[in-house]
Amino acid sequence: MNLNPSAKSHYLCAKLFYMSDKPVRVRFAPSPTGPLHMGGVRTALYNYLFAKKNNGTFIIRIEDTDQTRFVPGAQDYIMDSMKWCGIMPTEGPGIGGNYGPYVQSERKDLYRPYAEQLVKNDAAYYAFDTAEELDDMRERSKQMGMPNWQYNHVTRTTLKNSTTLSQDQVEAMLAEGVPYVIRMKMPRNRDIRFEDIIRGWVVVNTNNLDDKVLFKSDGMPTYHLANIVDDHLMEISHVIRGEEWLPSAPLHFMLYEAFAWDCPQFAHLPLLLRPDGNGKLSKRDGDRLGFPVFPTDWHTAEGELYSGYREKGYFPGAFINMLAFLGWNPGTPQELFSLEELCEAFTLDRVSKAGAKFDPDKTKWFQQQYLRMTPEKELAEMLAGEMESPLDLESLETICHLMKERATFIRDILSDGSYLFEQPTTYDEQTVSKKWKDDSAAVLSEWRGVLENIAPFTHDSIEIAFKSFLAEKNLGIGAVLPLFRLLLTGTGMGPSMFEISEFLGKEECLSRINQGLISVEALKNKA
Repeated sequence: MNLNPSAKSHYLCAKLFYMSDKPVRVRFAPSPTGPLHMGGVRTALYNYLFAKKNNGTFIIRIEDTDQTRFVPGAQDYIMDSMKWCGIMPTEGPGIGGNYGPYVQSERKDLYRPYAEQLVKNDAAYYAFDTAEELDDMRERSKQMGMPNWQYNHVTRTTLKNSTTLSQDQVEAMLAEGVPYVIRMKMPRNRDIRFEDIIRGWVVVNTNNLDDKVLFKSDGMPTYHLANIVDDHLMEISHVIRGEEWLPSAPLHFMLYEAFAWDCPQFAHLPLLLRPDGNGKLSKRDGDRLGFPVFPTDWHTAEGELYSGYREKGYFPGAFINMLAFLGWNPGTPQELFSLEELCEAFTLDRVSKAGAKFDPDKTKWFQQQYLRMTPEKELAEMLAGEMESPLDLESLETICHLMKERATFIRDILSDGSYLFEQPTTYDEQTVSKKWKDDSAAVLSEWRGVLENIAPFTHDSIEIAFKSFLAEKNLGIGAVLPLFRLLLTGTGMGPSMFEISEFLGKEECLSRINQGLISVEALKNKA
């Protein structure tokens, strides 16, 4: 079969996508250039879910080829964040596996032979241009009205590289140790066609692409070469990554073809957008917009703190559940998923092409739902960890039972339910203004007398006595219950007053009514 280059490209990729029967092996490949953004966590999550759904392997590979941007502590931060999220890989640094090392700088010696192979196959070339010469070329191009100068199939013909120099000149320069880079030799006017699982067929003409550097003068590969070589050697079947890498995909496909390697299937995830939809949610948006964009706190070398979801009090499950829905939907009304349920439900064909707007309020909703679903015993143990002098766990369980329907975070139980730990010192002025009448003190004093004689002092017996008291006095519930709550809690709303009363106990309730009557009357008179 005779195929022109464009048709050949189409045929090869179709064959690779539809005839590959490799076991599923996916990787998350972050660069240790700073903290792991929540968009990166989502990429890791989708890889994890896809691997679990397909009985595959999830790998983490640290891509640190750009040593100039390396940030100490970033790799540890990435691993710690993934551990907190509960999406630890099967293979990776510190984990093990048969395809290591899993840090690219530790694989440095692997890449040069592959770069040289590309040169030998006429798919790449040596370029000896200095940085100063290229800067001068860009400046001259800008002055001529061409601001977007590229090193490509046209400009390479006038520059200092192995496509313009003789073989003897190239060999002499290499022997002399003249610094060089190796660049991809992009063909002229060829349509590169590949299928993206999420976006369908993508077609890019090589005239729109430059000759990217594949191997740098410092002996390190660039991302593009190292990425392809490592994915091949680690037998990666699917490359699931962010949309920002879509412009690099044609080059990557060309590299697979140049090496005559099977191409993994690509899936480029949609961008995470700011809440208003205007632009990509970036690392700089974090605390500036009032919510975290990192999984855990990040401390810079300069002493700055960027807040994370863990330290803000979010459950990892709530964070993961929220992230899963930023670009994916299950096709059903279900919104709350355990990690195991996400693994079962997740498919790439339910991932959207369109950018996903981050909604901080929806994120809090997920947190609320997870808190409510958490057993009270677990909540009590968490609550104890937040307190300097915790109560016994049984009491804390009761407090969590009372407060969890109204709380978003564990700390809310402490702040909003402070009256469960100590007698109130302030009283809701709006309730006093609207509900406290001339006869309220007398009515509450009578109700106190009823409370004094209730035995056993349980929420059921208190509720029965309260209803009988209202019927006997011909009073509406609104004339007494809000004021009873006010005296015991200082607030105008909250959980069941009968359960609160049982928890506080008879003597504490009677004492609080006495103190509350004095305080509220004084507040009323002052007004």
